[in-house]
Amino acid sequence: MTRERFAELVEEAWAQLPLEVLERLENVVLLIEDEPSPELLRSLGFHPRHDTLFGLFQGVPLNQRGAFFANHPPDSIVIFYRPLVRAFRSEERLRREIRKTLVHEVGHFLGFSEAEIRRLGY
Repeated sequence: MTRERFAELVEEAWAQLPLEVLERLENVVLLIEDEPSPELLRSLGFHPRHDTLFGLFQGVPLNQRGAFFANHPPDSIVIFYRPLVRAFRSEERLRREIRKTLVHEVGHFLGFSEAEIRRLGY
């Protein structure tokens, strides 16, 4: 799959998020990167030769922001192109996994823990 088509699928998944969620994502940048770096994987406790990431939220979750939270650079949600394309060959499976990954990272932005997100099926 081309990177351009992949980006279209990511944009579709973003547009399909519920309006009340999209409104809360006004200061979040959606990025597509090729792969997580080995340093990033190690910093998250992953083994670069055996593990990878499909997505990553970088920022301050909403539930951790105080009353004086301001002048903060935008948070970001990164979707990693190559790991997803390698793992999911058909466009339909890839579309589902992109959506699942995006919802998972939005969950982190909203303040859900890894365990809570997994219990919800993401």
